[in-house]
Amino acid sequence: MDTVVEIIEYNEKYQPDFKRLNLGYLDKYNLTESHDMIILDNPGEIVIGRGGFLWLAKAGEEIVGTVGVLPEGHGIFELIKMCVAENWQGRGISKLLMETCLQKVKELGGKKLILFSNHQLQTALKLYTKYGFKNVEVTDSPFETADVKMELEF
Repeated sequence: MDTVVEIIEYNEKYQPDFKRLNLGYLDKYNLTESHDMIILDNPGEIVIGRGGFLWLAKAGEEIVGTVGVLPEGHGIFELIKMCVAENWQGRGISKLLMETCLQKVKELGGKKLILFSNHQLQTALKLYTKYGFKNVEVTDSPFETADVKMELEF
């Protein structure tokens, strides 16, 4: 029987899981940099403290995915830290996470959702394209390794 996956709001007790899951894919593709560590070490202050939102995918007692949105001002939000544990991929969890973000940005009257990524993350890029994100010129990236920027207008 499949374990039911629920999307829950971030709680500080899950910070180690949040960090572990994100470092899992960042380290795998050699993408981890100081800006990531600032967020991963203190997501409550850096994301939620700035008016952002974080969600976790929870299967039973296990945290298996993460995602967040960060307000950038003027109705623009950034999709951040989307990941699903490797052994949980292919089960629709990223869709649940994405739809949670899209719903929140719409609720907040967002005009645009942006994201920064890397060309190596092909599965993620396909997901973003499926949801209507379009490639744009990479500008204003806080990440040295971000060679992809995408936008979704509402």
